[in-house]
Amino acid sequence: MTWRTVVPVGVVLVTALPLLALCVAQAVGARVVRDGRRVRVVRDGALRAGPWTWWRRALLVAVVAVVGLTPAVATTQPGGARTGVQVFFVVDRTGSMAAEDWGPGGPAARQPGLPPEPAVRRLDGVRHDVVSLATDLSGGSFAVIGFADEAGTQLPLTDDVNAVRAWAQTVTQEVTASSAGTLRDRPLAVLRRSLEDAARRDPGMVRLVFYLSDGEQTGDGAPESFAGLAPLVDGGAVLGYGTAEGGRMRSYDGTVDPDPPYITDPAGGDAVSRVDEGALREVADQLGVRYVHRTAPTPTADLVADVDLATIAADGRTDVRGTRDVVWPLALLAALLLAADAWTWARASSRRRSA
Repeated sequence: MTWRTVVPVGVVLVTALPLLALCVAQAVGARVVRDGRRVRVVRDGALRAGPWTWWRRALLVAVVAVVGLTPAVATTQPGGARTGVQVFFVVDRTGSMAAEDWGPGGPAARQPGLPPEPAVRRLDGVRHDVVSLATDLSGGSFAVIGFADEAGTQLPLTDDVNAVRAWAQTVTQEVTASSAGTLRDRPLAVLRRSLEDAARRDPGMVRLVFYLSDGEQTGDGAPESFAGLAPLVDGGAVLGYGTAEGGRMRSYDGTVDPDPPYITDPAGGDAVSRVDEGALREVADQLGVRYVHRTAPTPTADLVADVDLATIAADGRTDVRGTRDVVWPLALLAALLLAADAWTWARASSRRRSA
């Protein structure tokens, strides 16, 4: 049982309590003791209402007050909420994602005696996989959360796959000069807020999270756990980019430079970034999804092959929960009390006319 309080509690109390006090006072004082006997008080030649009349009126006031507070019971409508897929891409945009060790041009693909193929950055692998997954899940809704020196929503939930493609075509690494170190838990707060908002707005939706990163942790402090988000996540994957050998990274100043210099290591030479698969597996375990090491622009359909909307949504998330007012019994009781009061008044009036 809940209370919807259609009429504010303060208004109910201010209105009902004085009336209730008046009815009780009249009921208690309706008879007085005179010469050892209880007699009715007569005022202006007419009988004053008896105690039972005033107690009945007190009950009527109480019933009307409860109606104003509006008692209700919880209801559930099975299968009333719409269902579908909401996909959240969490994309690492730190400088290490510019490392040139992914895809055909990676170190593992270089053969002795042959010229190396053009180097491909990890971020290019992210571009491919985001577009490929959005195509595999066509008909769903997609959001992109990017993180580097800070995290933020770069694409709010949309069912426009072309918007995802446009984002993938324009995404860049962070500006090298503003880099503040990599923290793999940096998007945690934004992702939590996005998932909670989505679950509140569309509880029937199936939510998938794809975390795309190289797993590096170069900032200070121990990373926070993603385990608290697991109840809000129905599937997805952590996708890792990069190699154990590592790769060099070109700097980025926010402009289009066809041949930017490589980022240097303070200890000397070019800086090298290496994938941290152990950290990525840890994030995957916390989210309750699998880890996949992505090394080439291969199809991604197998990453979402086990997404069964009917099975996932069978946990009751599509049920619409609400309330149903329980006012009619109280209204019926109030009507009976009013009818009794009218009958009593009519009967007393008839007696006075006869007298």
